[in-house]
Amino acid sequence: METGTVERDILTSIPVANAPNPLDEMTADPTVATGIAHPAQNLTTETTATHPNPCLLHPANQNPKHTDPDAPPPIDKQKPNFKSTGLLAKETNTVQIGTAAIELKYNEPPDARKPPASQPWRLYIFKGADTLATIELFSRSAWLVGREAAVADLLVEHPSTSKQHAAIQFRHSTKVNEYGDRENKVKPYVVDLGSANGTMLNGEVIEKERYVELRDGDLMKFGLSEREYLVQLPPKGM
Repeated sequence: METGTVERDILTSIPVANAPNPLDEMTADPTVATGIAHPAQNLTTETTATHPNPCLLHPANQNPKHTDPDAPPPIDKQKPNFKSTGLLAKETNTVQIGTAAIELKYNEPPDARKPPASQPWRLYIFKGADTLATIELFSRSAWLVGREAAVADLLVEHPSTSKQHAAIQFRHSTKVNEYGDRENKVKPYVVDLGSANGTMLNGEVIEKERYVELRDGDLMKFGLSEREYLVQLPPKGM
């Protein structure tokens, strides 16, 4: 069990802003809105004498403000909106269970990894002094916690918990130490999926939709259930 006051990792997701749409910069040709005829249609000997260079008569070489005052104002076209609506993600996150379609609230991040065999993380479930179950967390990269039995990996049946309440996720990270050596680690995190009654870690409610690092000896509770979930990394050789 770790001691000291080392700061716990809390990871967030940063949305990518939509790039500017090049179509927004396009404007209509002013000759279309005003109805100005091409100079070739009205070119005569008289105008040629007045304007030795016929190119000067082209509307592109004239002041666009000098247009027909009786012409209707140009219509403002609605600009295209390329922002995400969430419909595509909703479609791809739907699983079919029998005749029911269930939308999953959680997807694993790109850095999801199973922990190595040298890190046999376990989860012990207690109710009071009784041990109800032991879960081998290291056997997979993620665990969906909730009371929706059709999709939950770790079923919690208390009515105060949400159908898809939280997730326990192992994530890979690489750090460079002071000597320039790369250190690869796979660490467990818990993330509350916007549940109604929250997730507690060591007696404190964690922020929703934020990955909070789990450490050896941490104690979790979901909703208002009395069951406690002890995260433990057994010593080597056990």
